[in-house]
Amino acid sequence: MAATPSPKLESFYTQKKRQPSQSEIVSLMAQCDKTQRQIETWFRHRRNQDRPSHTKRFCEASCSWRFFFYLIAFLAGLRTLIDRSWFWDQRECWRGYPQQPIERAHFWYYQLELGFYFSLLLCVSVDVKRKDFKEQVIHHIATIFLLGFSYCSNYVRIGTLVMLLHDSSDFLLESAKMFNYGTGWRKTCDTLFVIFAAVFLVTRLVVFPSKIIHTTLVLSMEVFEPFTGYYFFNVLLMVLQALHVFWAVLILRMAYKFLFLGKLDKDERSDEESEPEEGEDDKGDGEEEDEEVEYFGERSKEALNLKLKILTNSCVLNNLTNHRAAVVSKMRKAQ
Repeated sequence: MAATPSPKLESFYTQKKRQPSQSEIVSLMAQCDKTQRQIETWFRHRRNQDRPSHTKRFCEASCSWRFFFYLIAFLAGLRTLIDRSWFWDQRECWRGYPQQPIERAHFWYYQLELGFYFSLLLCVSVDVKRKDFKEQVIHHIATIFLLGFSYCSNYVRIGTLVMLLHDSSDFLLESAKMFNYGTGWRKTCDTLFVIFAAVFLVTRLVVFPSKIIHTTLVLSMEVFEPFTGYYFFNVLLMVLQALHVFWAVLILRMAYKFLFLGKLDKDERSDEESEPEEGEDDKGDGEEEDEEVEYFGERSKEALNLKLKILTNSCVLNNLTNHRAAVVSKMRKAQ
């Protein structure tokens, strides 16, 4: 439901804040000649107007580039790495380091991934904002530093494994978004989400720390002594791992709802302010009528309280008058 036009409320909404405090609501009541409930309802409807539509989310999810990039990057990366020795034995990542030639395919793999994450960082401000907005920004910045530093330090072998590991689950998530926002095929979306959740949890919480971080922290020490780049690179990997744990918690919440409650209503990363309003915006006519009845009931209650207050004051005045008359009468008799 769209908010009714109100220039003063609209000005407050756009210039100050989307959710006014109690004192601000009182001030707006005086300015607009509206009740508190009417102002709260107006702001709720106005916030719902700004919620992203399914079409916008679909364009963000696929738009012929994000899903296809992840898919193509994963397949191309797998094709260039599956027959390399360090893909199967991570000790080979450090054999002969730092004198390790960079293959042309891996050079372009790095350039494409670096350009892609730069584009994500630039577009994050215009994409649909979610609860993990800050975590997304941190992830993109950490990834860009990792790619740039690993290329300059010739950590290319371990860097290609990190990129392949991340791409292995991302295209599944984007495909689930496409079916959810673009077609409404719930069963297909739920199936893809379950596959994505399994791949994400295995690759990010098992393979990443046991293979990648173990390789950079422990196995690399068999070849060279720790230096500044060693600590810098591993700190960035730890940042990524912390973000993996954060997103794993959100995914497990969604998986719990799907497996035990039988449905998957929403993305756990959705904006916190908008989520509770989704149901409110979809109310039926019956609930709207109930709101009106409740509203007029409150008005009637206020009027009744006012009458009772007037009546009480009148009774008090009458009692005082009668008491005064009785006192005057007694004084006259005494005289």
